[in-house]
Amino acid sequence: MSKLIGLVDEDLPRLIDGILEKLSWKVKDVRDIGLRGKSDEEIISFAKKSRAVLFSADWGFANILKFPPKDYFGIVILSFPNEVSDVFLVREIRRTLMKIPRKDFKGRLIILEPGKIRIRKE
Repeated sequence: MSKLIGLVDEDLPRLIDGILEKLSWKVKDVRDIGLRGKSDEEIISFAKKSRAVLFSADWGFANILKFPPKDYFGIVILSFPNEVSDVFLVREIRRTLMKIPRKDFKGRLIILEPGKIRIRKE
C-alpha cells in the first residue's frame, strides 16, 4: 500500500506530524518547506501539486465555495479545544483517522472533532 501524503498547516501542533507518520503517512509540514506565513491559496496549491491531504485547524479551508473538495486530495479540519491535553489529542486523532478508509480522503472535506467525524462528499 502506498503512503498517503499529509501536509500539516502551521496552526497545528507538530505532534500531528508524528501521529500521521505512525499511521504510515508521508508528512510534509509547512513550517519546514518554506510555506510558513503564506496565504491559504499558496498552501492549498502546494497540497494539490504534491497530491497531499491538507491538515489544518483553519476553518477557511472548509469554505467549499472557495476550496471545492473535489478539486483536492483531501482537506481535514481538526477542531479541538485548545484546553485538551496532548494525550487526548493524539488518542482522538489517531482513533478517528483509523476509521477513515484511505480512499475516502480524496475529494472530501473531513472535519474531526472530539468524538465526531463529519465527511462532506461532493
